[in-house]
Amino acid sequence: MFLIVPSAVDAQLRPLEPMDWTALNGGAARIEMRVGYLNAQRASLAGTEGQLFEVGEVRATVPVHGVLLELAGTPQRYLFDEEVFAAPTGDAQAPSSDRRRHDSGDYRVGAAFRLAQPGAVDVVLRFGTRLPTTDNRIGLERDQTDFYGLLGGGWKTGRVAVGAEAGVGIHGTRISTYEQSDVLLYAVRAELVSGSLAPHVVLTGQNDLKSREIRGNEDLSEVRLGLTLGKTRWLTASLVAGLTEFSPEWGLLVGGGFELR
Repeated sequence: MFLIVPSAVDAQLRPLEPMDWTALNGGAARIEMRVGYLNAQRASLAGTEGQLFEVGEVRATVPVHGVLLELAGTPQRYLFDEEVFAAPTGDAQAPSSDRRRHDSGDYRVGAAFRLAQPGAVDVVLRFGTRLPTTDNRIGLERDQTDFYGLLGGGWKTGRVAVGAEAGVGIHGTRISTYEQSDVLLYAVRAELVSGSLAPHVVLTGQNDLKSREIRGNEDLSEVRLGLTLGKTRWLTASLVAGLTEFSPEWGLLVGGGFELR
């Protein structure tokens, strides 16, 4: 069954990652891994734009009596600076001679709670935290703690599943006089299941409704068009198109996973 749920607050460099609700409904722990290439990705604190390679977005989900526990993160990121659009800030370093930035993180811990028994419409509450694990000098991320809480609802009929989620993110900043940025978190997803194939489209992002421009806390939004093959063991790929100034121009995400029974 498909459910729309709150996304984990991924790094500020990237928008939110939708939760894997199949893990909660299927009753089995799941592990998935992903690599990505993102063109014209901006690193706000570093003040540079270039090609971003994510080597391993890893996520483990474990259902326990109607609660879904999640441990996730990105072990390795590489950004190759191609253009400077602003001076570095927040302790970030200027481009090095090899024009490469390498960092690990973010890492996040969360839990999702079903608010009602599965029915025509599923309702879910999810909250958690993004851990401060990145290096401010590298400039790919903010070494700050983020919290999130979202409410999601999903509807499924036949082979079609559609849903939406929205909530609040409380994000730390690199500005001592303005230490917290509150943002709207959102995602919309539609999926068509046909046997072992499931094409899908996702819109995900975050928005500061007060229209402030805080370096390292910019608005992010992107649309993904993808295809998943398999159920208990699966492969997935998505094309990415950025919709905001600090989202990539385009990208490709490829991954897979399996259930533990």
